Amino acid sequence: MGPILIFFLVFGLFVLLSSFFTVKQQTAVVIERFGKFMSIRNSGLQLKIPIIDRIAGRVNLRIQQLDVIIETKTKDNVFVKMKVSVQFKVIQEHVYEAFYKLEFPHDQITAYVFDVVRAEVPKLILDDVFERKDDIAIGVKRELNEAMMTYGYDIINTLVTDIDPDIQVKNAMNRINAADREKTAATFESEAQRIRIVAKAKAEAESKKLQGQGIADQRREIARGLVESVEVLNNVGINSQEASALIVITQHYDTLQAIGADTNSNLILLPNSPQAASDMLNNMVTSFAASNMIGEQMKKQPKRIKQKEDKSSMDYNPSDTSNPENES
Repeated sequence: MGPILIFFLVFGLFVLLSSFFTVKQQTAVVIERFGKFMSIRNSGLQLKIPIIDRIAGRVNLRIQQLDVIIETKTKDNVFVKMKVSVQFKVIQEHVYEAFYKLEFPHDQITAYVFDVVRAEVPKLILDDVFERKDDIAIGVKRELNEAMMTYGYDIINTLVTDIDPDIQVKNAMNRINAADREKTAATFESEAQRIRIVAKAKAEAESKKLQGQGIADQRREIARGLVESVEVLNNVGINSQEASALIVITQHYDTLQAIGADTNSNLILLPNSPQAASDMLNNMVTSFAASNMIGEQMKKQPKRIKQKEDKSSMDYNPSDTSNPENES
């Protein structure tokens, strides 16, 4: 076997192998023949004529994402940086347009995003930019679809993923937000304080009401106890005046005992001499005796005759219940 034969065998094998090629999934291959478009091959094992046909390029059919950062100014003269994410793909039926009509698709998409954003954002104040970012994204998608459909590109979605104002503007916004929250907190704290004051006042009112009822019940029971004590003393031959005096003396010494039991008490009971109890008893007995004598004298006073013509109150005896007309 000569060298020439070996050369032709190797060359033939090379040509045969170069006739076959594979195309990956979600990829399209553009075939040219002598520099002219020949066909588009999809995924799988493909065949081309060696030397005559060549692979001009491969087109990715998967969804791609392009992040575009734009600096623009709002209506209230605030500079913001916006990040717009554009998701797009090549339409499989329009691979020819995507490959031959548009050389740098990313630059084209970026230019349209800049144009739309810088036309829409200056119409809005900063707060509206945050609130209406979805409207901005929809406007970008609409403009891109109209422009890029001609080149075989389909805009899947556009998202405004970030809005970054100037650092001083952000600090001012944070201070405004903090002040507003402090105002809200102060309002709630004031309301809570008012509720606590009202609740405390109601509780104090209820407490004083119950305390008053307790004092009234206590005094009622004390009065009943005094009545029972007087009745018991009367049963053993002690009259009401003496019984009352004895009860007063007993309460006097009970008070002194209660004061002495409390080491922190600074209460002074006047009079507080050793003769105070006996003086108090003598004064009470004397008062009771004097009142009894006055009562007896009033009973023994002779009745006056009441004249019809004289209506003066001096002619009436308080203890006289007779009818003057009957006596006449």
